[in-house]
Amino acid sequence: MPKMTFIERDGTHREVDAPLGLSVLEIAHRHGVDIEGACEGSLACSTCHVIVDRTYFELLQTPTEDEEDMLDLAFGLEETSRLGCQIVMTEELDGLVVRLPKATRNAMKD
Repeated sequence: MPKMTFIERDGTHREVDAPLGLSVLEIAHRHGVDIEGACEGSLACSTCHVIVDRTYFELLQTPTEDEEDMLDLAFGLEETSRLGCQIVMTEELDGLVVRLPKATRNAMKD
C-alpha cells in the first residue's frame, strides 16, 4: 500500500498508509491528523490547506480555478500550497510528503 507523510504543526513527521483513490483530506481524517476540512471536501473552504513537498508538487495535476480561488483564502499560502481535498492518492504519489500550515482560516466561522 502507498504511504505518505504528514509534517504536523509541531514538526512531527507521521508516516501513514495512503489508500489509492482517497484524498489527502480523507487520509488525514482516517489517521487522526489535525486537518479540519470544514466543507467536507466540497471545495467550499480552505481549511484542508497543505504545503506539498516540491518533489511531489511537480507530479500533481494543475489546480482548477475553483481550487485557486479557495487557496486565495488560505492562511500562510506558499508556492506549493494545495487543498488536501483535491489531491487524490495514486501510485505515482507513493511517498507523498505534505506539511500542515501553522494555522488555518475558516471563513465559515469568521
